[in-house]
Amino acid sequence: MMPLSVAVVPWGVMVGAYGVASGLGAFNTQLLSLIVFAGTAQLVVIGMMASGLGLISILMTTALITSRHLLYSMALRERIAPLPWPWRYGLGFLLTDEFFVHCTKAQDSRAGTQADRWYMLGAGLSFYLVWNISTAIGIVAGHWLPDLAHWGLDFTVAAIFIAILFPNIQTWGTGFCVLLSMIIAVYCAANEMKLGLMIATISGMVLGYALDRWRESNQ
Repeated sequence: MMPLSVAVVPWGVMVGAYGVASGLGAFNTQLLSLIVFAGTAQLVVIGMMASGLGLISILMTTALITSRHLLYSMALRERIAPLPWPWRYGLGFLLTDEFFVHCTKAQDSRAGTQADRWYMLGAGLSFYLVWNISTAIGIVAGHWLPDLAHWGLDFTVAAIFIAILFPNIQTWGTGFCVLLSMIIAVYCAANEMKLGLMIATISGMVLGYALDRWRESNQ
């Protein structure tokens, strides 16, 4: 988890710098990272607050952007459900894209169905700590380098997802699902469809389910 945590440092720095540049203030920008803990959602929230939009609009947009976490939660539910509720809520708060992929892959290599709570907690907290430190660095650097948010640091997000995704493509079926999701995501983004990411994700899942059923019927 630590290599992925270090890799998102530029992303966290950009969030901190953007918050200061947008007039949100150092305290509120850091508080956002402490409470929300979601890079894309934080950037959108900062932009909407700077534009003077209402609370309802901000909450609805944030819920839409982070809706993929519902799918992550469903995938982890079987392993997390046996844990006491403080663990379930705590690990749910720490849930991110990187956390999900890393912990899912680690759990798949272990025997048993129940989650390794301490392993997941350590992974999530390491990412949370690095993210908030990066935000603080961005807040400080934003005062000295006002254009830091426009340096293209957001490319690190794409690089991180590529690093997460491709090592997990180990079969043709998985490759087809990823390809379909990529095509739909690009199409939706080009046409400014708000639910594009969710549509692409569900489409890939449906294709994966169909391929599994087809494989089972031919065995």
